[in-house]
Amino acid sequence: MTPPDHTAATSEGEREPVAAEDDPAHSVTLSVAAVARRLGVAPATLRTWDRRYGLGPSDHTTGRHRKYAPKDVARLELMQRALLRGASSAEAAKYALSAPAQPPRLTAAPVLTGGEVDGVAPAAGGRGLKLPGASRLARGVGRAALAMDSAAVQLLLADSVEQDGVIATWNDVVRPVLAAIAARWEHSGAGVEVSHLLDECVMAAMVRATPIVAEPRNHRPVLLACMPEERHNLPLYPLAAVLAGRGIGIRQLGAALPLDALAAAVRRTAPAAVVLWAQLPRYADPGAVSALPRTRQQVRVFVGGPGWARGIVPSPAERINDLAEAADAVERAVC
Repeated sequence: MTPPDHTAATSEGEREPVAAEDDPAHSVTLSVAAVARRLGVAPATLRTWDRRYGLGPSDHTTGRHRKYAPKDVARLELMQRALLRGASSAEAAKYALSAPAQPPRLTAAPVLTGGEVDGVAPAAGGRGLKLPGASRLARGVGRAALAMDSAAVQLLLADSVEQDGVIATWNDVVRPVLAAIAARWEHSGAGVEVSHLLDECVMAAMVRATPIVAEPRNHRPVLLACMPEERHNLPLYPLAAVLAGRGIGIRQLGAALPLDALAAAVRRTAPAAVVLWAQLPRYADPGAVSALPRTRQQVRVFVGGPGWARGIVPSPAERINDLAEAADAVERAVC
């Protein structure tokens, strides 16, 4: 219902002026940020679509803030649907500009559930991501990843980290999208490039969320590394961000660190704790854990990752499961 003063609330908590359309009823206009949140894309993406394809506010004049009318948003939604069906950006824009746009009610965001936008299923072949029950932000990240829009992915992740923190972003946004992309690949064999793009975006977002700890609470550092030959080190980045955010000094040693190099790092830094990640069971080698050098001061060893799910964790190493549990366990061990 339109408020008596002919203004309407946006998702930003602002009061947007209501513009009159051909219809006698007044219609809401939205800012760039509000439309971006509605569609689950970055504001920069909307500006690019406007500059390249002419899909911007129809009544925009120089020197005034951009305001999207319902018909403008309808065209953007048509473009988004075409992108989800596998069209290129140019093809999607041409379709959106030529198709009759039915102005939507600007009171709620479009819904994407299991690869559908506003009830429209993706084209045959499973081009969309199946994200049942996922958050709106996760669906936006999924759409941006499928569109290979790394800027949009990173901006959405940055917003999530700022609003909800690293742990919630990892558990509620990143992991569902990663799982959906993996399921899509298993079903169709497609999407490796999407997975790689998302991995790089998540790493970048987590690095930005990792503060430099000049005066750590722990006198001896925490080493984060993959098991020898294990190249999947993405989960170590959110762990590093959470620990650094708690004032804990860390050393990231990356993927596929040879055992002799890991042993050398332990001897040189005398860490308070070592976290070893194994994504795949063949890399969860108990012998490699037992071979870590003994230091004068005790080193707490933690192993994490699905690779250890059915493997033997050699004593005194400890198994860690989710991100929050891992961060708490390491913090208790070193502080």
